[in-house]
Amino acid sequence: MAMVILTLNCGSSSAKYQVYDWDNKEVLANGVVERIGIDGSGITHSAHGTKTEIKSACPTHKEAIELILKTITDEKIGVIKSMDEISAVGHRVLHGGEKFTKSVLITPEVLKGFREVVDLGPLHMPANIMGIEAAQKVMPNVPHSAIMDTAWHQTMPEETFQYAIPREWYEKYAARRYGFHGTSFLYTAKRASVLLHKKPEDTNLIICHIGNGSSMCAVKNGKCYDTTMGLTPLEGLVMGTRSGDLDPALPFYIMRKTGMSADEMDKALNKKCGCLGITGKYSDRRDIEIDAAKGDKLCQLSIEMEALRIKKYIGAFMAELGHVDAIVWTAGVGERGPITRFKACSGLENYGIKIDAQKNEWSFTGNAETCISADDSATKIFVIPTDEELVMTEDAYALMKGTYDVHTNFTYSFQDPAYVNKAREEGLKKDLVKRPHLADVIVRP
Repeated sequence: MAMVILTLNCGSSSAKYQVYDWDNKEVLANGVVERIGIDGSGITHSAHGTKTEIKSACPTHKEAIELILKTITDEKIGVIKSMDEISAVGHRVLHGGEKFTKSVLITPEVLKGFREVVDLGPLHMPANIMGIEAAQKVMPNVPHSAIMDTAWHQTMPEETFQYAIPREWYEKYAARRYGFHGTSFLYTAKRASVLLHKKPEDTNLIICHIGNGSSMCAVKNGKCYDTTMGLTPLEGLVMGTRSGDLDPALPFYIMRKTGMSADEMDKALNKKCGCLGITGKYSDRRDIEIDAAKGDKLCQLSIEMEALRIKKYIGAFMAELGHVDAIVWTAGVGERGPITRFKACSGLENYGIKIDAQKNEWSFTGNAETCISADDSATKIFVIPTDEELVMTEDAYALMKGTYDVHTNFTYSFQDPAYVNKAREEGLKKDLVKRPHLADVIVRP
């Protein structure tokens, strides 16, 4: 019987999943249940090269997990015969505070610890916990692991993770910078070292994870040195619906003017700001770019503001690192957003960063690693599609086997120069048919 690892990423109204055949190192299926707790919920399931959509009521995450398991074991569209084939489950967990500094097997004590730090991630943690509890009820006899989004950032020195606040706020309430998108940064940092033909500990990088939620990471000697997100995922870059950096007095000013409560302001900063706030209508960069091209001034402003904030942090992180081997772009916009990449990297030639406009346009794929820097650029510019699910899968397997350790003492499969992401090979063939010049920017170890 094949060893199968299931990974789950439960959001407030969604549950993403992946089924992975460990023995053959192959993704069997992936998908998402959306609109949990809302009318019109259902699953989108991809397997055997086919995408299937099924509507099904999911009042809670329990029904969502049951729907996932029913789908992956279905006679026609499923990929396993029964749940008995699942050997381990890996759950993405947003926040561990200072209690959990690496991936961990989930026990009642661990779940209790997650509940104690819910205030640090009020938008994500309740869904993470509900997803774990639902999965444990349906699959009580397999090991469940928590893959912490904050674990990668545990190497930050105190001068970068502390805020200039009263010390007791940190000591009593754990108020500090934590950072997020950790699994994405881990994967792309290790892959960048492979592409540079360097050991991780000899590599300095600036990684730009740009999606609906966005953050950047300064990687020094293969470890996180600094990052843009903070106590919560609200700090830092201009995002789809999050404000990112602003004057801390601004929320209080607006609250006094409007009578908004603290909860209302928290929701507004997370759900009504960023690109949506600037444009008044869009959080999706594709929509913004379309209207910007038609002359919409606010959409044009949104693009400029987002790119400028990224450029600002590139400069700050360069100053912190001293030497930068590569700028890495990843996640939805990072992988398929040539406009944002070009605007953020332009004008940095005096700092040894020179983007090639043509290569940048050719690089539009989530299925290949590409190089978009000019040939004479002192610093490489890579686009590396992230694979957070693979990190989760390997952590879950290692925890089950008792071989897991922090990333500085652990070697992942994708650190091998011979590593090939089988799941992306077919997609790449299709991309190359649409964009033949993509072949000219693909970089292989």
